[in-house]
Amino acid sequence: MNASKPIRVMVVDDHDMVRRGLAAFLKAKPDLELVGEAGNGREALEKCTELQPDVILMDLMMPEMDGAAATRAIREQCPQIKIIALTSFQKREQVQEALQAGAISYLLKNVSVDDLAEAIRAACCGRSMLASEATQALIQSTNYRTPPDHNLTSREYEVLTLMVKGLTNPEIAERLSVSRSTARAHVSNVLAKLGVSNRAGAVALALRDRLVT
Repeated sequence: MNASKPIRVMVVDDHDMVRRGLAAFLKAKPDLELVGEAGNGREALEKCTELQPDVILMDLMMPEMDGAAATRAIREQCPQIKIIALTSFQKREQVQEALQAGAISYLLKNVSVDDLAEAIRAACCGRSMLASEATQALIQSTNYRTPPDHNLTSREYEVLTLMVKGLTNPEIAERLSVSRSTARAHVSNVLAKLGVSNRAGAVALALRDRLVT
């Protein structure tokens, strides 16, 4: 992302007051720019091609098309757009559905303005952020007895641990003293073996199945 250009953000929520609040928040941050709003997932899908936002703040419970369905459709249509699930719901099923749909981060609407701004910046760089409540919901899942064997190598477990800590590919490369292309390959292998499409999904699965400590 060019540091001289603000991050283009679209807000998707069916409540006018929420959209107004988020719009005011974005206008107060010089490196963030509100480029559009939508009141439901279908409207967001229609607008994203025209507006080309860098990041979308996506509510989950909306009429016509919910946030998870919209996230999946937008990621298929515009895979470069990063989507942050911003919701009031923290149940495990909702967290998993949003991440599986392609959301890079999952935050609750009580998030501080500074943390939300940082999450938008992180998403634009490809880094995930999960609300602590969402993380706990995944960790406390009891629908399994033994963590499944994903056939990760010892190096891939190291990489996954660093992903859970929020490190980017260049940071992983530096920490492991490998090239950036090697780090990128390790991350791709981890995602493939875990059967997830992005870092947020890998982090969620790692925490749920206790693959890392």
